[in-house]
Amino acid sequence: MSTNHSNPLFNPLDICRENVKVLSPYTSARDEYVSDGTQMIFLDANENPNENGLNRYPDPLQRSLKQLWSRIKGVSGEQVLFGNGSDEVLDLLFRAFCEPNKDSIITLPPTYGMYQVLAGINGVTQIEVSLKKDFSIDTKAVLKAFVPEAKLLFVCSPNNPTGNLMDVNDVKILLNSFKGLVVVDEAYIDFSEQDSFIKLLDQYPNLVVIQTLSKAYGLAGIRLGVLMASKQIIQILLKIKPPYNVNVLSQQKAAERIEQQSLIKNEVATIIREKLRLETALAAVPFVKTLFYSDANFILARVDNASQRYQELLNKGIVVRNRSKQLHCENTLRFTVGTPQENNTLINTLRTL
Repeated sequence: MSTNHSNPLFNPLDICRENVKVLSPYTSARDEYVSDGTQMIFLDANENPNENGLNRYPDPLQRSLKQLWSRIKGVSGEQVLFGNGSDEVLDLLFRAFCEPNKDSIITLPPTYGMYQVLAGINGVTQIEVSLKKDFSIDTKAVLKAFVPEAKLLFVCSPNNPTGNLMDVNDVKILLNSFKGLVVVDEAYIDFSEQDSFIKLLDQYPNLVVIQTLSKAYGLAGIRLGVLMASKQIIQILLKIKPPYNVNVLSQQKAAERIEQQSLIKNEVATIIREKLRLETALAAVPFVKTLFYSDANFILARVDNASQRYQELLNKGIVVRNRSKQLHCENTLRFTVGTPQENNTLINTLRTL
């Protein structure tokens, strides 16, 4: 199958829930009036008028933040939606496109656990198509799983918990064949040298790309997720998002950090260097059986006894993640790359076990 042609016939309204199509969104005071820089007296939103830096509602459309993000990512501001963490923007997709107790999603385990949780919360069936043993997409099996009720297909790349990238041509096959939205979750893309799928947004109207400021940007504490898609998809999601879903402090912090591109690149380079050092050290540990190649800021390792090794590390004050219950991940531990000092402690501790 050719993987290069686009999918021009897709219209997101064809799969949008009927109640969302006819919904009149709540408009906040700040939706109706946009400042042109003139000093105005705001008596529209029942705020406390006493200025303390936080007494006013935030911009519901995060306009200045979108401008910054668009410049860095090379997408139009109309293709961007910010949310309270990636979990909120993922949830909005379910609420806009999946009819409860009728529609389904397709996931490719082992993968990020929130897709399954959000399906459960929204009363949506999950169709699981396992990744192959090498954690690549089984495209033939995925194509066979397509049913008319399937509205969302989730591809995590680099994948969590395995760290590997998905083959671009495999994803293009799915984009060309799937009648719903293909959601590529790129939480860890900044640690990879591969181009983001956002470069394909104009080619594939059914493509949705999710990124986050929690990982490479180091802002997990402010909970800011980003969804990028066609203008039409964004307009549907804007109808159902809460009016002030990203608070003033989060918008300010994110704007400051987005401006620090050279600092972020340096931090990412250090993390990647440390990951390589950690891989070398882990490979020399007798009880580590297999290391899985990672394009993220973590390493998945198969060990002799994951529960035992997890507990031993915990007793030494080091918290890692036991991923043994995930498909194809028997006896695996996931190690996040820490600071050079933290990694030294981990390496020295592993040698004593």
